[in-house]
Amino acid sequence: MVRAAQAQSTTFSSEPYFYDRGGAGVAQPITERVNRHSKPIVSYYFPKGVGEFHYGERHPMKPHRLTLTNSLVLGYGLDKRIQYFFNPRPATQEELEDYHDHDYIEFLSRVSPDNQNQLKSMIDDFNCVEDCPIFSEMYDFCRMYTGASLAGARKLCAGTTDIAINWSGGLHHAKRGEASGFCYVNDIVLAILELLRYHPRVLYIDIDIHHGDGVELAFWNSNRVMTVSFHKYTGDFFPGTGKLDDNGGNGIGKHFCLNVPLNDGIDDESYVTIFKTVIEDTVSSFRPTAIVLQCGADSLGCDRLGAFNLSIAAHGECVDFVQKFNVPLLILGGGGYTIHNVSRCWTYETSILVGCDVPNELPRTPYDAYFAPDFKLHAPIVGKVDNLNTPAQLQKITTSIRTKLRYLQGAPSVAMQEIPPSLHSWLEDESIAEPHGVDGKDGETRSDPHKAANDYFDDDRGDKGGEDVSMEKPSTPPPEPSPSTRGRKKGRAGRKPKPGGRGGGGRSKPPPISQPVVQSDGDNDDNQSEGSEEDTPTPRVTRARGAKGSTRGGKGPTTSINGKRIGRPPKSAKKPALAAAEAAADGD
Repeated sequence: MVRAAQAQSTTFSSEPYFYDRGGAGVAQPITERVNRHSKPIVSYYFPKGVGEFHYGERHPMKPHRLTLTNSLVLGYGLDKRIQYFFNPRPATQEELEDYHDHDYIEFLSRVSPDNQNQLKSMIDDFNCVEDCPIFSEMYDFCRMYTGASLAGARKLCAGTTDIAINWSGGLHHAKRGEASGFCYVNDIVLAILELLRYHPRVLYIDIDIHHGDGVELAFWNSNRVMTVSFHKYTGDFFPGTGKLDDNGGNGIGKHFCLNVPLNDGIDDESYVTIFKTVIEDTVSSFRPTAIVLQCGADSLGCDRLGAFNLSIAAHGECVDFVQKFNVPLLILGGGGYTIHNVSRCWTYETSILVGCDVPNELPRTPYDAYFAPDFKLHAPIVGKVDNLNTPAQLQKITTSIRTKLRYLQGAPSVAMQEIPPSLHSWLEDESIAEPHGVDGKDGETRSDPHKAANDYFDDDRGDKGGEDVSMEKPSTPPPEPSPSTRGRKKGRAGRKPKPGGRGGGGRSKPPPISQPVVQSDGDNDDNQSEGSEEDTPTPRVTRARGAKGSTRGGKGPTTSINGKRIGRPPKSAKKPALAAAEAAADGD
């Protein structure tokens, strides 16, 4: 009887793998892998196991949203349109300390739920309370999402991808020496520092409902990074920063921090309009060479901690607008606390970035129960909050942003700027596993994306005459021609050999510029060279015979001194009238 009762009871293992959707439609996954030619190359980073961490019971931050997002991406078959799919290595402590304090990182590596009572004073000092609790394997979680952001930034610097996606990153509140707002390590700052090793200017855009205070503070005094944050600001809404009047530091960083404070309930049309206006003006003025976009999904309607009325389509339209600038782009996650809407949003934006249209029906995944009862990609999530943003307020914000951009007076130069430390010191004590599908390490050497390694052009070979040039260099350099034999090499008679042309075997060096040589009419004495003006007589100067002063050797116009030919006179030569007068005086 006991076994019969156990057999009739429902357990997790006895439940069906896929949720019963009833009459709801199902999206069929993409099964054909298509190589993209004209579209940008996309790299997708998902650290294995990053969605298995847990902040604690009733905590709004749920890393499980990353597992839901990845399941939808794979369910739609978007991985068939993604060139590179990475499981990146975790960041090392040395990499984390490139921005964060050593004591803070050391604390994160040591603290755990088992010893937090012994480290209570340090927990208070580093603000790991309430919003930032101590949970199991917290340090490993930080290393995972930070390692993914760093890997994406390095691949952008190497020029082997155009768009790098890491939905596990984007934790923008963490400070240099303390945690803040569910964020322990600021992967965005570390990724931007990595981009600055190669890119002179980086634009950071934040569409999270909370102000990106951690990133703004890190680059408060820098003119190589411009931060633009679209967020809710009331003065008491976390983190309480991001006023319209905040401009950046008093030095070179002034006017390089732009804030767009918004009120509750902003709708799709108002948000997209002000976003496109501000970003287009910013890109035109700042001219970034790389963009980092933080796609916090708590700005969606019906978010657990948000108060906006944005739809998934409007949120994705902002992402689509940024990628159309065709600038190397790093896409990161961020906030978002209604996890089934977060995963829908980031899946939709992944489809935009890979250039693939996906149906509104969701594919079958093991997590179908999270998306009941509609099982739609674009769920009805707007119209829940009144829009408190008037057109006059939005116009005032736009005008203020444009006024600040006028102070830039063009994109800043990076001359004489300090270069970030070399990456090689980080790689000495560790080895990087070869990523799947790519030959080489995650930080490949940069190759020119506009020209293959085996393509050659006339101007690239230094052969302006269009002649063929041997690709092999001679084992020993050719001997320098003597003055008597210069101009009489084998080949086309009477023509001066061109630099880079055929001169024997291989590519010959151009002859060095030398002074003209005096040649005798009666013999072949080549040992006499012209010196300075003091030891050279200056009789009457006449032009040699030949059309336009050219000689048989093709060396251009020559002069004649007492019946002896000489090359083109130096610029310091005296005029004929003065030379004749001095010659007459010498005769007297």
